[in-house]
Amino acid sequence: MKKTIALTILTLSLTALVRAQVKVNTFNAADLKIQWEVLQNSYNGKPQFKSALTITNTGKQPMPATGWKIYFTFPRQVVEESVAGPVKIEHINGDYFRMSPKSNFKRLAANDSVQIPLIANAWALNITDAPEGFYYEDDSKPGSFTTITKVSQVPSTQPRQLQRLATDEIPVVTPEALYKQNELITDLPENQLPRIFPTPVSFQKSGLPFHLNGHTQVLADALFGKEAAYLKKELALLFKVPSSSAVFKPGKIISLNKKADMAPEAYELQVNADRIVITASTGAGAFYGIQSLKSLLPGKAWLGKMQSITVPGVLVTDEPRFGYRGLMLDVARNFHSKKQVLKVLDLMSLYKLNTLHFHLNDDEGWRIEIPTLPELTEVGAKRGHTETNTDHLQPAYASGPDVNNPYGSGYYTKADFIEILKYANERHITVIPEIESPGHARAAIKSMDARYNKFKGSDMAEAERYLLHDYNDSSVYSSVQHWNDNVIDVSLPSTYNFITTVADDIIKMYQEAGAPLKTIHFGGDEVPAGVWTKSPAAKKIFATSPEVKTTDDLWYYYFKKVNQILKKRNLYVSAWEEAALRKVVVNGARKQIPNTDFADQNFHMYVWNNVLGWGAEDLAYRLANAGYPVILSCVTNLYFDLAYQKSYQEPGYYWGGFTDVDKPFKFIPYNYFKNTTQNAMGNEYSTAALAKEEALTEQGRANIAGIQGQLWSETARSPARMEYMLLPKLLGLAERAWAKDPEWATEPDQKKSKLMYDAAWATFCNVLTKKELPRLNHYAGGFQYRIPTAGALIENGLVKVNNQFPGMIIRYTVDGGEPTSSSKIYTEPIKVKGKISFRVFDTIGRGGNATSVVN
Repeated sequence: MKKTIALTILTLSLTALVRAQVKVNTFNAADLKIQWEVLQNSYNGKPQFKSALTITNTGKQPMPATGWKIYFTFPRQVVEESVAGPVKIEHINGDYFRMSPKSNFKRLAANDSVQIPLIANAWALNITDAPEGFYYEDDSKPGSFTTITKVSQVPSTQPRQLQRLATDEIPVVTPEALYKQNELITDLPENQLPRIFPTPVSFQKSGLPFHLNGHTQVLADALFGKEAAYLKKELALLFKVPSSSAVFKPGKIISLNKKADMAPEAYELQVNADRIVITASTGAGAFYGIQSLKSLLPGKAWLGKMQSITVPGVLVTDEPRFGYRGLMLDVARNFHSKKQVLKVLDLMSLYKLNTLHFHLNDDEGWRIEIPTLPELTEVGAKRGHTETNTDHLQPAYASGPDVNNPYGSGYYTKADFIEILKYANERHITVIPEIESPGHARAAIKSMDARYNKFKGSDMAEAERYLLHDYNDSSVYSSVQHWNDNVIDVSLPSTYNFITTVADDIIKMYQEAGAPLKTIHFGGDEVPAGVWTKSPAAKKIFATSPEVKTTDDLWYYYFKKVNQILKKRNLYVSAWEEAALRKVVVNGARKQIPNTDFADQNFHMYVWNNVLGWGAEDLAYRLANAGYPVILSCVTNLYFDLAYQKSYQEPGYYWGGFTDVDKPFKFIPYNYFKNTTQNAMGNEYSTAALAKEEALTEQGRANIAGIQGQLWSETARSPARMEYMLLPKLLGLAERAWAKDPEWATEPDQKKSKLMYDAAWATFCNVLTKKELPRLNHYAGGFQYRIPTAGALIENGLVKVNNQFPGMIIRYTVDGGEPTSSSKIYTEPIKVKGKISFRVFDTIGRGGNATSVVN
């Protein structure tokens, strides 16, 4: 009996213990809530900020005191010793961090919270700066991860949260500030606006209109067969399809005619009652004439429901200002599908941009199949949780633990890439592939490490054939994005095997696509100090080469070899500006000057750094004056990933300043200092400082090959976000790339120039609102461009409201709710007391960010 009682007690005790263990093990990390808040910028008077993470357990079971880790990504570098509270935060690499409990971490009971203050470098102004991509790992279940989705940010509202440094004079955007900015923008009748965009060289109204319909015929010179086929496809999108039983009625004619003595991309467009004639000497010219014809059509035409369209009678003579009109699209940091790339090509072609600079690899991803080196996509095209980076790369930019994340992982197959090339070629867009090197190359390095590991047990020569770093190199460095292993060792012979093989596979794809290839862009930017200093291969070169004695010399050594590889293939080198610079010591200080070694080698330089106050403001002009062909890619006006305005809710980086729609529009390619007034912190850039900048010479002017907008994809993790950052900024770029210098850009009298600019800016805003954005609501499936925030001003008890784009609808509420597409329309100043919320809507009911005032 006693044995039975004892056994029963033991059984009950074991059962209770098991239940207790089961209860402990039922903690669900999905119940965690994480909130982030900026506490203070310029913390302790330094370029750093203090913020706090608050972790709350919203579940019913306690969070364990030990045995877990939380991973996340954060664009700022955490000062690890500054982390307060019962957790440790460790930097792994890049923007990837790991949090784990310290010995004093207590179980987090249901509904309890723990706050973790921390200090990080630089500053935090908007939602883009927030840590993201949180996921939880239970140490007892390695490889099993729980994504934490309950993540939020507390909006910053106080000056201590929104002022980067004491010298930061850029104000936070307010309704009143926006109202005053928008006051300069007059609402113009649509019939007073230019009929074709971008602005043509010559435009005249001429005769009676042409009535376009589904039966209009397209006739073309044999040279323009491709363009005629394209035009027919475009016209088919506009009209209701006639029923199969309908009797065919011959329509009027659009003809594409050849004229030999015209410039390569020039065209003439004549519309009269009987015929539309597009005349050009090349297919490109004919194509741009077609785009101008499309520009004459109403935006609603792209709904595809038209019976007929009236095209005004015009006579247009036109050609582009620059031969290079480009967009750089980064698909490495975050991947974008082939479908989205084709859509971007449609957008570019509509506005006569002719070059896609395709940024295909970086530290965070390799995005193009190279058949000879399959590891590049087997390993380098995927991101997910890893401790080794042997099967795939680590998370970045909130991509999380899952290798199937569509923006962290992905690549273009050979067939995909060939399709992109053919699609671009049909639209007279040249695709320049960028193989970023020797920095920003971590995806390639880790992929070739995987290849090395695959072969090292059987064939060491094959294992080392494409190796991109020396395992015995103990050099220590950290890149701008905090990577410590992302630079190719340029002193290794295997590096040039890699470059050659990648180039040859790319060339074959272009040949198969029938697409032109004149250059490959090989990057060249942001190689950090410290690289190659302890490379055994570099030391061998230092000992044997009279021309290479320092790591700085390896820079020229690398691009000289790349140039030799490309020259053998009848290609020229394109690169970022650093490839054309030589490091020298002047009066004891290190500086960079144009490297004359490559000035006569047809190196095309893409110059991005003109940040005011950084010392390279005039670099684009200095390189052009030194003989380099230059593509202006200036961050101050042409980086579309930068935030539109200083507002907590406005996404995008801002290290080079803020880039609203006006920045590309006001860019003066041959003299961008003319309307330069402030640096990235909003401080006045003095006349004396500007006077020291090098101006373009006549030779330098001839070396400006064109201009290009840049869309880096760190924050562009969806088609909607990509389009939001691109548009409407891209239209300002299109105008500057195609149209001649406007009068305000060359007027020497500053007051006259300002008045002329204000009038031109108002016209441009009206063109966007009444012509181009309504078109983009439907063109190529529709684009989700940014809709501006309303401006509001209280004056004599009345609330006045306006917006950047006259003609868009402003709606408002007085009940505290956010305005919707059915809210009351603002038509005149409002006398209502209390909180009034406003929101701008486009013609199809999409709304921008809401704003409010209290009257």
